[in-house]
Amino acid sequence: MILYPAIDLKGGRCVRLVQGDMDRATVFGDDPAAQAAIFAGQGFSWLHVVDLDGAFAGAPRNAAAVDSILATVDVPLQLGGGIRDMKTLEGWLAKGVARVIIGTAAVRDPEFVREAARLHPGKVAVGIDAKDGRVAVEGWAQTSSMTAEELGRRFEDAGVAAIVYTDIARDGILKGLNVEMTLALAEAVAVPVIASGGLASIDDVHRLLEPDCALIAGAITGRALYDGRIDPIAALAAIAAARPAAS
Repeated sequence: MILYPAIDLKGGRCVRLVQGDMDRATVFGDDPAAQAAIFAGQGFSWLHVVDLDGAFAGAPRNAAAVDSILATVDVPLQLGGGIRDMKTLEGWLAKGVARVIIGTAAVRDPEFVREAARLHPGKVAVGIDAKDGRVAVEGWAQTSSMTAEELGRRFEDAGVAAIVYTDIARDGILKGLNVEMTLALAEAVAVPVIASGGLASIDDVHRLLEPDCALIAGAITGRALYDGRIDPIAALAAIAAARPAAS
C-alpha cells in the first residue's frame, strides 16, 4: 500500500476543505513547494496534488505552484483538477507530472480517458468522487446520476493506472475512511483503487493493512498530517513492516 500526502491548492496556497466546500478552507501554508519538500524528506514515495481552483474552473489555475513543486522535489507526483482535454493532460506530463487524474471528464467524456490511457500507459488515473452514493463532478459542485461502481466499470478495460475514490461526506472531517465502499469498488473492478476522504489516525492506516483490505492499493492523507494527528514516520514504518519480504 502507498500512502499519499495531499497538497490541495487554492489561490497558490496549501489548504484543506471540509466536504469539498471551497468556502470552508483552512490554509496550512503559503509555500506548496516547501510543503512538498517536507513530505519528501519524511520519506513519502508519492505526492498527491489537487488544483482545487482548476477543478471548479475546468482548466489549470495553480500552474505556478505545481511547477514550483516539480522543480523542488524528485518524488513522483499525481495531479488532479481541471484536466479535461488532451492538451492540458500532455502539458502536465511533459512538465514531469508522473500521473494525471481525470475526474469530471471521466463522466462527461469517457472516450477522452480511453484515448489518454492508450497514448500514455501507466500515467492516467480516474478520480471518482462520490456524494450520497452518486458521482460528483465540477469540483464536487454537481452530482450525476451515476454510481461509483458504474463509473469504475466503464474504464475496466481502458488501461487506466488507478482509480482515486473519495467519499466527499468524509473528506476533511477526520471521521475515518469509508473502507466498506472503497472495498466494494475495489472488488467490482480490476483497476487498483486508492482510498481518499476522512483518513484520521494511525488506526486507519493499520486498518488498511489488514488482510481484507489487500485490494486497496493506497490511501490519501491530508488534514490528519497537517494537524499532527498522524506521525508520518510511524505510518510509513507500519506500511514498510507489512510488506512481504523480498524473495
